[in-house]
Amino acid sequence: MDLAFLTPLCDRPGPWASVYVDTSRHSESTTEERSVEAFAVQRALASAGADEATGRAVRSAVDELQHTREPIGRALFAAHGEVVLDLALSTPPSARAHWAPVPRTTPLLDLAGEDPLCLVAYIDRKGADLEVRSARGAADTSSVTGKPWPAHRAASADWSERHLRLDAEHTWEHNAAELASTLANCQAETRADLLVLVGDARECAAVESRLPKQLREHTMRARHGAGSPLLDAELERARAECVAYRAERDLERFAAERGRDDAATAGVPALVDAARQHRVAELLVDTAGPDTHREVWVGDEPDQLAMRRTDALALGAGEPAQARADDALMRCAAANGASALSVTAAAPGAAPAGGLGALLRWTQPRE
Repeated sequence: MDLAFLTPLCDRPGPWASVYVDTSRHSESTTEERSVEAFAVQRALASAGADEATGRAVRSAVDELQHTREPIGRALFAAHGEVVLDLALSTPPSARAHWAPVPRTTPLLDLAGEDPLCLVAYIDRKGADLEVRSARGAADTSSVTGKPWPAHRAASADWSERHLRLDAEHTWEHNAAELASTLANCQAETRADLLVLVGDARECAAVESRLPKQLREHTMRARHGAGSPLLDAELERARAECVAYRAERDLERFAAERGRDDAATAGVPALVDAARQHRVAELLVDTAGPDTHREVWVGDEPDQLAMRRTDALALGAGEPAQARADDALMRCAAANGASALSVTAAAPGAAPAGGLGALLRWTQPRE
């Protein structure tokens, strides 16, 4: 999960209100229920020590959700009377309100992270319709139309009909090449993680063979055609498998590289050092791990991160505060261009011991 979207939370001091709202349920009483929930969130934040201005800002933002048909959920982050970030989620959350020195962002790894984009091409002999799918549904992007004539092959061996058959073959080749080029451009623009070809096996094969090699490695052909009630389930399985493959690949790399030239590390003290030195490339988080709850000392700046209060003071933190290790590491990782991955669903023994680990950017020289 690219953490760049968390940048607005990194350049201002806390404390922070972090609120997760389930908007997946809609009924005739939704408006009243949302108002009640907004008041409950404000009251919970006040009980936790939040200032009145921030509580009002969050209450207003939650109350406004009664006017939206948001299908899943929202995450709101506010400080000093302002909602700084309002995010759409890909998984319904349980209602939660947090007040802490740093934003409570770790739940996003399971609620908004690893939502692979799937570029779907519905192919026929004349072109294709394209759409992009995510956890939030499908969105049409464009259509591609190839040469219109001749599109069908002749069955006879007559010379003139054979000529038409060859023209049809050339048309297919032209259309397949044009479509492959368009798909490659569309994938680059949308940054889709997976390309799925839907249609006749021969036509899909013709397009796939003309895709760039790197894109072919992330391409699959659907077993079910457009309009099949089984296609949606097949696409969702493909997206889930994409997430599982990515996690498995990174965990295998973590297991192979940990302890070798400092390419990977685990444990809160080692991660704090690596994050402060901007060496974390990807943070691995098992949200059920015990280390996620460990407390570290933080200042207003993301790099003001330490295991001891005196060390935080030495880093320039004026009034160090204690914060959860996972959220403090997430803030530091986001500020320094790192990514993060939830490994909560990893096989037993595959996730970092304690629940926190990292793949590192560069290695330290041997002594």
